[in-house]
Amino acid sequence: MSKLFIIGASGHGKVVADTAEACGFTDIAFLDDVWPEKTMNAHWPVVGLPDRERSPLFCAVGNNQTRARFFDKLYLDDSPVLIHPHASISRYAAIGAGSLVVAGSVVTADASIGRGVILNTGCSVDHDCQIGDFVHISPGAHLAGGVCVGARSWVGIGAAVREGIRIGRDVMVAAGAAVVDDVEDGARVGGVPAQRI
Repeated sequence: MSKLFIIGASGHGKVVADTAEACGFTDIAFLDDVWPEKTMNAHWPVVGLPDRERSPLFCAVGNNQTRARFFDKLYLDDSPVLIHPHASISRYAAIGAGSLVVAGSVVTADASIGRGVILNTGCSVDHDCQIGDFVHISPGAHLAGGVCVGARSWVGIGAAVREGIRIGRDVMVAAGAAVVDDVEDGARVGGVPAQRI
């Protein structure tokens, strides 16, 4: 394919770079003001902003709120969608700009995924789900059919969400939670069944 610059050289950045390589990008570099310039993060270089040509940018910042700010400040609506070849995506699903779908993830028919979303290793998003912008569905989390997740929410590792549930904006669902009731904006829930924490 071509060159890709990745904002954020953290561990999540490595996952993004690895997925980008699997998608055919051949020249990958990180932009990060925390890492020293001209160093290497694992297998990919960290470069400074002046080195950036007019190549695609992808935001690999794990924090949902920070990722949303980068997206808006840097006008990243033309960022590529990175879907690992070992993910299973229905041809009837829609996935927004700058979203990452990691290996082992499953997205089924008529699911709608917003901008800047992270669908992490081995998660599943079933039919007719609506995932808002800048959401993170963690490894091994499972959303049954018709679930709605509001913007900037985080669904923890191994969480399970019953069909038709509505999760508000800026929600944190703890690892291993079983969500069987709707969750209001800004709430933190955990446990089996999930309750406010």
